[in-house]
Amino acid sequence: MGEPAHDTTTAESETPNDTSPTETAPIEELTGAAAMFANDRASQHLGITVDDHGPGWAQCSMTVTEIMTNGHDITHGGYVFLFADTTFAMACNYPGSTTVASGGDIDFLKPTYLGDELVARGHEIVKQGRSGIYDVTVTRGDDIIATYRGRSRTLPARK
Repeated sequence: MGEPAHDTTTAESETPNDTSPTETAPIEELTGAAAMFANDRASQHLGITVDDHGPGWAQCSMTVTEIMTNGHDITHGGYVFLFADTTFAMACNYPGSTTVASGGDIDFLKPTYLGDELVARGHEIVKQGRSGIYDVTVTRGDDIIATYRGRSRTLPARK
C-alpha cells in the first residue's frame, strides 16, 4: 500500500507556546482526503478514524458500538459498508481533486459484534483518466470479515 506517513487528517501546525499574541504559526491547508474527512460528519459521528493514507491507499479503524448492531446482535451491514466506503474515499481522494463513488459492492464474510475493533485497508487497483477501481479489505484481528470494491469518478473543477 505504501510506506506509512504521518496522519494528515488534521491540521498539523500549532501555535508554539513561546509566540507572542501577534505571532501565529502558519496553518497547513488541508487537501484531498484530509480535507474531505475534516467535513465528513457521518464517519466522524461513528467514530471512524483515519490511521494513515496516501495517494491511492488508506487505512481506517472503527469500533462496533451498540447503535451499530441489528436485531440479531451483529453489526448491521450498512455500517460495515459505510466503514469500507469511507476507507475507499480516503484512498481515492488525491490532493487537489474531488472524487466520489460511482458505485460500490461488498461481500460480508463473517459477522462482527458489539465492541469488535475493525480495520479497513484500501488500495487502488487501477486509475484511468477520471475513473478508478479500489479494493478494501475489512478485518477483525486476523479475520477478513468483508471485501469491498469501489468505483470512483473524479469530478471536474467547480466553476
